[in-house]
Amino acid sequence: MDNKTLQNAANQARGLAIDAIEKCSSGHLGLPLGCAEIGAVLFGEILKVNPKKPSWLNRDKFVLSAGHGSMFIYSWLHIAGYNLSIDDIKNFRQKGSKTPGHPEFGETEGVEATSGPLGQGIGNAVGMAISAKMAGATFNTDDAKIFDSKVWCLAGDGCIQEGISSEASAIAGVLKLGNLVLLYDSNDVTLDAMADKTMTEDTAKRYESYGWEVCTCNGHDIDAVRSALLSAKNSTSDKPKLIIFKTIIGKGIAEIENSAKGHGEGGAKFADSARKSLGLPEEKFYVSQETYDAYADAFKAREQECEQWENLFAKWQEANPELAKKLDICLNKKSKGMSAEELLKLIPEFPADDKSATRASGGKIMNELAKHLPYMITGAADLFGSTKNYLKDMGDFSAENPQGRNLWYGIREHAMGAITNGIAYSGIFEPSCATFLTFAGYMLGSIRVSALSRLPVQYVFTHDSVGVGMDGPTHQPVEMVSILRCIPRLDVIRPADSEECASAWAMALAKKDGPTALILSRQNIPLQTSVSAETKRMGTLKGAYIAKKESGELKKIIIASGSELQYALKAGEQEESTRVVSMPSMEVFDRQTDSYKEEVLPASCQNRIAIEAGISQMWYKYASKVVATDDFGFSADAPYLFEAFNISEKALLD
Repeated sequence: MDNKTLQNAANQARGLAIDAIEKCSSGHLGLPLGCAEIGAVLFGEILKVNPKKPSWLNRDKFVLSAGHGSMFIYSWLHIAGYNLSIDDIKNFRQKGSKTPGHPEFGETEGVEATSGPLGQGIGNAVGMAISAKMAGATFNTDDAKIFDSKVWCLAGDGCIQEGISSEASAIAGVLKLGNLVLLYDSNDVTLDAMADKTMTEDTAKRYESYGWEVCTCNGHDIDAVRSALLSAKNSTSDKPKLIIFKTIIGKGIAEIENSAKGHGEGGAKFADSARKSLGLPEEKFYVSQETYDAYADAFKAREQECEQWENLFAKWQEANPELAKKLDICLNKKSKGMSAEELLKLIPEFPADDKSATRASGGKIMNELAKHLPYMITGAADLFGSTKNYLKDMGDFSAENPQGRNLWYGIREHAMGAITNGIAYSGIFEPSCATFLTFAGYMLGSIRVSALSRLPVQYVFTHDSVGVGMDGPTHQPVEMVSILRCIPRLDVIRPADSEECASAWAMALAKKDGPTALILSRQNIPLQTSVSAETKRMGTLKGAYIAKKESGELKKIIIASGSELQYALKAGEQEESTRVVSMPSMEVFDRQTDSYKEEVLPASCQNRIAIEAGISQMWYKYASKVVATDDFGFSADAPYLFEAFNISEKALLD
């Protein structure tokens, strides 16, 4: 495509951004205007995508980490021929539109990830690059490289400043993700002020120290932009690439260029003069037929590339039936995946004398299931030895072994969450990740996005209560389970013993419309043998069940989760008229039918007491009294802590 055509397209994309933001009086003009030439070349000449088949398996992925600049991606998806009409552009930020304020996964073709929290997209892109490397190593053959795509991520100063980007970029360097390209819109402006007020580092040197290749160029010089992007596209280096594009924020609106005013919608009031300076006609939401035609022609070659790949893929399937079957299982786990009941059949019952901490039994369960589920991978924030989620004999993912199913993140919980989401966005592998529950707070931004995007991610959080003991209050997460329960679409499951843990994992892997947090104990918990394994397994699948039935008239109900079920059962044994209910998951129980909920917790019995070694507040929706730990703990052996908070069978007895 010639430079004049690309420049015209860039200016017309600027016009779309100005008009959309002016129309709704809301949005961010800075990046869409400042990166227009980058978008023109990237979508016109570089990205290996097919707008007619946006889910093409071997497509390049583009992530807009600086999600506030959403009109950038919407303008270019429209111009490139994706299913995003000019009316969709006109409905920017309106209810029910395909152009929400920040890009949201699943709502707009061509949007690969939900973005908005700054830096998350960089972590997502690292995860996508890992997934692509793993897919290539797992499924490519000498005769057919069916996976060889790249991941492109556009980020701004805000993304670069957020600590999550440093964590994610460091691990990308360690793993030598040569298929990852980070495009840095370096305009030296943040929302409140010029960037030098808060940012004096040499970003290029920092990324070089991470093991990245770095180049810097003028983001408004089309020849320079093309040269930098082509170099990254054609590179065979195993180093990830950072291209620092020096740009002018709000370029095209003279009144706000190169200032913090260029960040938001303030420049929209100068729309008429800006359109004249950009050479645009008075007609708003204007894209010339010449631009549409040029991009349509440019994508014809990529459509042919997609067709050639489909032919290659068909031959690969025929020549490699076992690999093809394995890939089919990975790709269709959502529509053809095993149910929780089917998954439970793969997990042997635990012996009656089992006293495992649920972190330990959880590890055994994961290893059993991973033998049957080729898409199941996991990772830990330097805690495999404690969280017990390591998949034995399945290798460690690395530059030398990209087939490995265990990811070592180092002490990088925040990036671990975003990278895990990136793997899930890619749709081939289904990831879990693990750390201590007390550090879930470091990951809440990523957990929230995985719930928002309905990603099937499993979060393994161990060391779940004051039962951690002598490590003290910094490691005793009394509040974290309640915090996680407040996140919509996230199922929180706190199993009481190994059999409930089996169901927890089966539920988590069967769930395909959102994430699950598995809350597991550090301390050993005896198997509750007064309840059959069948009752526990099937009951856990419903979120709550009757663990001990009352004799005669029902006068009291004790509700418990996790390690505290043992105290509830001991108390229940001393009161014939008392029912004991195990409730490993509030969210799952609340989704059951009214008749089942009434069966377990009949409205006729309001004398209810709940017990959990955590914050009490959420339990009052089910009980009138709660035995809990409404304060931080202290450093001591676990029995002393439970005694100090009166977490005991005695506290449950009248």
